[in-house]
Amino acid sequence: MPPTPELRAHVLELLRGGHAHLTLEQSVRGLSFADAGRKPPRAPYTAWQQVEHMRLAQWDILEFVRNPQHESPAWPDGYWPPAAKPPSAAAWRRSRADLLADFDAFLGLVSDDRQDLLAPLAHAPDKTLLREALLLADHNSYHIGQLVLLRRLLGAWRG
Repeated sequence: MPPTPELRAHVLELLRGGHAHLTLEQSVRGLSFADAGRKPPRAPYTAWQQVEHMRLAQWDILEFVRNPQHESPAWPDGYWPPAAKPPSAAAWRRSRADLLADFDAFLGLVSDDRQDLLAPLAHAPDKTLLREALLLADHNSYHIGQLVLLRRLLGAWRG
């Protein structure tokens, strides 16, 4: 049985958030360059590390779906930035912009009713677009929660 329009709508709603969780955009909005590189006491990561990790993982999932030749970064080093602080304000802005742009691109794939959510990916027959969408929703949700906690500990959350 082909996926229904309701299934597609539910998956998009899950990805976009806004019900039980914040949206991806809300989690990064207003986070300053200075705060991005600050680590609260006993916290394992900075906000920069969380956002860059989310960006890198999301980019990997997106490219895995749309490019059969894509090679994922080495785990775990390829999924985390090498430094606790962003190298520049421009890098911080670019990271957030790329995170949101890749997210929109992924939403575009899921929104496209020509894309069968349940069809095996040609280059990975054990994977589907639905599986990758659920993986992305799960991963983003987890790290959005961590990011908001870091922001609260820094006094950088006004939500």
